[in-house]
Amino acid sequence: MDNDVSAGSTTSIVGRLALGITLLAFGLGYTNVINGVSTADAVSIAHYVGGVALFLVGLLAFRDGDTATGTAFTAFGALWFTWAVSAGGSASDNAAGLFLVLFALVALSVALAGGDQLTQGTYGLFFVSLVLLAIAQFAGNDGLSKVGGWFGVAAGAVAWYSATAALAHWPTVLPRRAAGRGVTATS
Repeated sequence: MDNDVSAGSTTSIVGRLALGITLLAFGLGYTNVINGVSTADAVSIAHYVGGVALFLVGLLAFRDGDTATGTAFTAFGALWFTWAVSAGGSASDNAAGLFLVLFALVALSVALAGGDQLTQGTYGLFFVSLVLLAIAQFAGNDGLSKVGGWFGVAAGAVAWYSATAALAHWPTVLPRRAAGRGVTATS
């Protein structure tokens, strides 16, 4: 594959933008890097952009015959919608941690399902973020929550870049060396 990728379907580009925006807001809320911005501030973005819009984009991907994208976007749309409507609720820390673990398994499944490097990178980073946040929830560890937030920010940045790269025809794959080429040993 060349360094360029076709723009892809409109659905996948819109979905990647929605996921990227939601992950950036969610992750930045956990990092506390912006004074006065917390995860509670990401709830409306998670509800409408990550939940409703991403779920609808997933349904459109299914209609277009793109099962992998449809599965990822509808599942993550359900995640964000559920997270947003339950934010500030009375769930125990263990219940919240279990919720994060279950969706980490979804992220792992779609990461392992294949696809291009940026898509797998997004889902892989999101998986790590959810696992760290789940462990932090179980342990009551704010420091680990911040680390999980940073992985969410990284996943959001990769998703955003992936969508922008598809639109702008920027490189989307890492160059590979031909077999037999590389560093040679000298005596």
